[in-house]
Amino acid sequence: MNRFSRVIGTGGYLPETVRTNEDISQHVDTSDDWIIERTGIKSRRIAAADETSASMAEVAALQAIEAGGIEAGEIDLIIVATGTPERVYPSTACLLQQRLGIQNCVAFDIQAACSGAIFALSIADKFIKTGAADKVLVVGSEVCSRLVDWTDRSTCILFGDGAGAVLLDSSDEAGILSTHIHSDGEYEDLLYCPNPRATSNPKQDGFIKMRGNEVFKIAVNTLGRIVEETLMANNMDKTDIDWLVPHQANNRIIAATARKLKMSMDQVVVTLEHQGNTSSASVLLALNEAVRDERIQRGQVLLLEAFGAGFTWGSALIKY
Repeated sequence: MNRFSRVIGTGGYLPETVRTNEDISQHVDTSDDWIIERTGIKSRRIAAADETSASMAEVAALQAIEAGGIEAGEIDLIIVATGTPERVYPSTACLLQQRLGIQNCVAFDIQAACSGAIFALSIADKFIKTGAADKVLVVGSEVCSRLVDWTDRSTCILFGDGAGAVLLDSSDEAGILSTHIHSDGEYEDLLYCPNPRATSNPKQDGFIKMRGNEVFKIAVNTLGRIVEETLMANNMDKTDIDWLVPHQANNRIIAATARKLKMSMDQVVVTLEHQGNTSSASVLLALNEAVRDERIQRGQVLLLEAFGAGFTWGSALIKY
């Protein structure tokens, strides 16, 4: 009998503090209109001083576990996607495991920047399909605000904090239809965040660096290709997709992907207006929002996709 992964629960968490475009314009040369026109972002959430990737992951994870109707102790594997771990080690996944009171499971982090949730879903799906796990918790959690230079207009307008989670269970009915993940390190200098403590370069400041126009062009082309790859792998037509759940980086990138699918924006889950780019958390936060407000219904086909530093990119096609 074939084994498949099925989504049985979702969760999400956004910090209480809201930082608006007007707030940012008090410190850098920008404006609400300028930011909205170029990104579609009006505000973003900022983690409190006592919040971390692990603490936010816990809230999102508990929601997903409750929605899935299981006990935390039934989870076989925890995968956390994050580029902003609270500690270098142990992993954020191990910290989350301890917070959830789970002892007998495997826990590890992955780092694929904004594509992290898609990479984590791909790994989780393979664990379940091979019988190595039955129930897998996947979380994306980020405190991007702590990697942002708030005097750098090109990056400080983009990023926010939050956590999203999805709980997968094994099933004899197809849930995750396919995943597709890719990387190309050739573009490492277009979008990166240095780690000054791991190098001998005293000039590195540890803030996100981005050449926005170049990243935008490559992202649009790359996401167009991943759409084609995903549809071809599943022998599907564009009209078979009910919802696009994209990484929330930029409205223009999202709109370009929707056009590729010939989808109305009414079929696209967009959260970046009031969340900004939450990196690996964004796709799972968007999924959770659309599941909980009942836009997404059981039996519908969802295309999740993301593009991030590396460059990394990927998709997950899901029959919800």
